[in-house]
Amino acid sequence: MAILSTGPIENNPVSGVRPAQLVTVRIINRSSTAAASVVIEGYYLTAIRNLYVSEVINMAPNESVSREYFADLDSYEFVITTGEIIEADLGISVWGKQAGGQLVEAHRVVSHEVMD
Repeated sequence: MAILSTGPIENNPVSGVRPAQLVTVRIINRSSTAAASVVIEGYYLTAIRNLYVSEVINMAPNESVSREYFADLDSYEFVITTGEIIEADLGISVWGKQAGGQLVEAHRVVSHEVMD
């Protein structure tokens, strides 16, 4: 089991608009034989962490899933907890997006950057 975090992501308004209004979490199960269970938790950060996303995703072998969440917040963090699958068999990325779907490069976190 692994617990992976994006760390806090600042999303303060620039000229009245936050850089990201949406967050996309993309997960791929690279195992050809093992199913995977993943818990996604999203937190709105103020003086305290406020849970606003909590989802369990069960994935078949070789399955890829993508989830989109609200992110029009001053600061947020996503935590992904994996089940018993070998961590190397999962690929995880988190992307901030503008309302129109354009990626916010400064708000992207990919597997090799996600912290334990």
